[in-house]
Amino acid sequence: MRIATYSINNPVTVWLLMVICLVGGVLGVINIGKLEDPAFAVKTAIVTTNYPGATAEEVEQEVTEPLESTIQQLATLGDITSRSLPGQSQITVEIRDDFNSDNLPQAWDELRRKVSAAAMRLPSGANSPVVNDDFGDVYGMFYAVVAEGYSNREKQQLATRLRREILTVPGVTQAQLAGVPEETIYVEVSQEKLASLGISMSSIAQVFQTESAIANAGSMRLGERRVRLVIPAGDDSEETIRKLKFGVPGTTEQLHVGDIARVYRVESERPSQVVRHNGQEAFTLAIAGRSDQNIVDIGHEVEEHLNELRETLPLGVDILPIYEQHIVVDTAISDFLVNLAASVAIVVAVLLLVMGWRVGVVVGSTLLLTVLGTVLLMWIFEIQMERISLGALIIAMGMLVDNAIVIAESMLLNMQKGQASTEAAEDAAQQTQYPLLAATVIGILAFAGIGLSQDTTGDFMFSLFAVICISLLLSWILAVTVTPLLGHYFFKQTTNGDNGELYNSTGYRFYRGLLGSALRFPKFTVLLLVMLTGLSVVGFGLVKQSFFPPSNTPIFYINYTLPQGSDIRATEADIAAIEKQVLAQDEVVNVSSFIGMGASRFMLTYSPELPNPAFGQLIVRTHNRDEIPAVMQRLNEDIRKQHPQAEVFTQRLFFGPATGAKIEARFKGSDDEVLRDLAAKAEDIMRSTPSVTDIRQDWRQREFTVYPVVDEQKAKIVGLSRTDIADATEFATVGKTVGVYREDEQQIPVVIRPPVSERQSMQWLKDRLIWSEVQQDFIPITQVIKSFDVEAHNGVIKRRNRVRTLSVLAEPADGFTAEEGRKQLAQTLAELDMPAGYELEWGGEYESSRDAQAALGQQLPVSFLCMILITVLLFNAVRQALLIWFIVPMAICGVSAGLILTGLPFSFTALLGLLSLSGMLIKNAIVLVDEADLRRKQGGSIREVIVGASLSRVRPVMLAVLTTVLGMIPLLWDAFFASMAVTIMAGLTFATLLTLVAVPVLYELFFSSQSESAETRA
Repeated sequence: MRIATYSINNPVTVWLLMVICLVGGVLGVINIGKLEDPAFAVKTAIVTTNYPGATAEEVEQEVTEPLESTIQQLATLGDITSRSLPGQSQITVEIRDDFNSDNLPQAWDELRRKVSAAAMRLPSGANSPVVNDDFGDVYGMFYAVVAEGYSNREKQQLATRLRREILTVPGVTQAQLAGVPEETIYVEVSQEKLASLGISMSSIAQVFQTESAIANAGSMRLGERRVRLVIPAGDDSEETIRKLKFGVPGTTEQLHVGDIARVYRVESERPSQVVRHNGQEAFTLAIAGRSDQNIVDIGHEVEEHLNELRETLPLGVDILPIYEQHIVVDTAISDFLVNLAASVAIVVAVLLLVMGWRVGVVVGSTLLLTVLGTVLLMWIFEIQMERISLGALIIAMGMLVDNAIVIAESMLLNMQKGQASTEAAEDAAQQTQYPLLAATVIGILAFAGIGLSQDTTGDFMFSLFAVICISLLLSWILAVTVTPLLGHYFFKQTTNGDNGELYNSTGYRFYRGLLGSALRFPKFTVLLLVMLTGLSVVGFGLVKQSFFPPSNTPIFYINYTLPQGSDIRATEADIAAIEKQVLAQDEVVNVSSFIGMGASRFMLTYSPELPNPAFGQLIVRTHNRDEIPAVMQRLNEDIRKQHPQAEVFTQRLFFGPATGAKIEARFKGSDDEVLRDLAAKAEDIMRSTPSVTDIRQDWRQREFTVYPVVDEQKAKIVGLSRTDIADATEFATVGKTVGVYREDEQQIPVVIRPPVSERQSMQWLKDRLIWSEVQQDFIPITQVIKSFDVEAHNGVIKRRNRVRTLSVLAEPADGFTAEEGRKQLAQTLAELDMPAGYELEWGGEYESSRDAQAALGQQLPVSFLCMILITVLLFNAVRQALLIWFIVPMAICGVSAGLILTGLPFSFTALLGLLSLSGMLIKNAIVLVDEADLRRKQGGSIREVIVGASLSRVRPVMLAVLTTVLGMIPLLWDAFFASMAVTIMAGLTFATLLTLVAVPVLYELFFSSQSESAETRA
């Protein structure tokens, strides 16, 4: 196929291709969807079931177990984990990694059917399970709303208005409110008053329930129409509640509720969540945009609408940003495009300096068209512009420029030998186009394992494979079409040189001498390289290992947890005090606090904490990411000193899928005492290990529980059931919810309880009177309760895949990676005396990394087999393929040295760099071996063949290395790509030696005997 000749003879077609790439690429840059991280489905749902009054053990046995056993029947199920709490079951259902995300709605429908079927077997006191499959939704535009001095009702109305307004913005799919004040109408009536009138609590409750109900009043026919009758719901004002009437038993007298009770409306004493911002009470507005649209455009629309709203809001109301994804994305992409432009500029500058302006223009133009054409195809195939897809362009840069350099170099050399441009282009393309295509496909296959991996990391990294596939194939197409045409216009034909003169410069003479020395001692050279590779493999053990690096975003968390069972108001008071410490730090810009549960998922990599009144989280923003380590350490130490009763640990944002705790030791078994004993021993070991910090365990402390011991016989005599006694104690402590009143979209509970003076101590509980419907009189509670026992019980019971699992969690200490800490702990924890039926397994970053590598490992063998087959088929021989693949493992030499010298870890991005490095090394080796084979067929000694082929590849190889290494420099300051950049830069530098020295030496060893045999036959 004479592609180059066709391109030169049909320039209009090629120019049209160039215009499409140029104009389409510019349009693509303007219109392509932009995200912070790749959009991928979080295959997780939460099944929540309330079981009021039950202990954690009862919830586990009566609710969690039957639900889990049914959910386990799902064919698509991956892992199932659960938290059984007093009064509530929380089951986290994860769908298999290899399940197609497009079919998730069907999976959730099947889950709901299973849960509905299991709900029929739950105890009568349990509520219906609720399935939440929106757990993974990302609310990237996250705002705090402060309305100091406004009433709770005004804040509720403001929140409702803001949510409605934001949902009208094009591209917005959801708006979530959190921390909006929750109100309760309390009806406080003393026991003495009820007893004196002979009125039971249930009779008063009946009044509220009937007055607040919405009932069907029927309909009637008027002429030809049917008209509904509607009785308006009861008034929700406190005054109306006070005026509600009830009868006094034994008399005809009627009293108002206000005659015997104090009625008032206040903020709930036990809210589900409290939000604060910069030390002030607040609520949050979290906004989600369509994942298939440009989040930057949506964000600016939201911002513009909020600015319009600000002008209409009353004084004192502020809408303050906590996290604005569109600004982060815009800044990150702009910075990355600057880095990309700098890389392209460096490549072009190197070409101009080394090969002259003509080659620089030809290769630089081809590279620019490749990048723009790739963006165009990304736009067409709806691949968003985000961190991973942009990084793919940088990763592929070396291979992109290499195709054009090889064609341009070969064409230029042919013209310097006197060939016309068309002939020179055709010879250059004809000789290299298929080796380059094979090498390009091999480079793509190197990343297929990651892009086609079925796990979460594979979903996260799919755009990397897609962009590399598009860009490399496009680079080959443009290299064999655009490069010859531009070379035809720019390169000049000369007739004043032969091979001797072409390769007679100082650089070529130095390389000839180096190659000659290596060829004189081929076996020693190979042995030296093998030994160096062995040492590098050993040295690689000194390289730190990590999964994903810390994020560029200058945000960190302070997680604060009081002893299990603590009241949310106690947690709030401590968090308010901590806020003052945080805001006093010079590095801190703002702080948002979330008490009772985590924040809305404002980033894909953020994992919200499930509800827990003892938990509080402060999201702290600093001026820049470099300030985070120092302020984190300082606050960690100060807060622990001032709040020794609490569990405090700080966390940074990390790139990649969320992993929770970095280090997690899971103990699995049936007995909670044994699990707690193993966990205590593990915690002691961790505290004595310097590489880990922030040690805690997820079952938390046991909660103190008061158990009224019921005298069943006496209770039956006086006509009291356990429910009657439970209702009485609930009324005497937190109050009994007797109705709900509606106000706009709000549903406000009405709670009846004693005044505060009658519910402050255990003595008042012992003095309670319980109404008996049988006796029609009040019975002292001590008559049916033997004693009030205080016991410590589990406040949390966690299970993993239906087995009780207690996890001891930790974070790596400063200067250590999670894997270093885990390895140190693994050696010691392995010595624990583990009872039969109990086991230790590792979670955290280790599990995520292991699963990602396992998923990658399933795909890589097929990918590498295809790569090897392509190499064999290209040469139609095994020997050349063995030669090329023999040098691939040697690339580890430069990688080990580079990472050890810089102190950077071998992260997942470094693995990507290693794969890219392998592709570039294989490509250079293929072209060199192909050149040697061609010369060998033309005759001459094996030494002449090797030297001639090697000299012809010096400049293209050195240019590819120089442009790639220098093009990576801008990425050294990018947290996400730094380790990848070092891997490619150091690895490729050493790979140059492998290409220009190891390949020629091995070629002589592999083919010298064949050459000698041919000469003997001749």
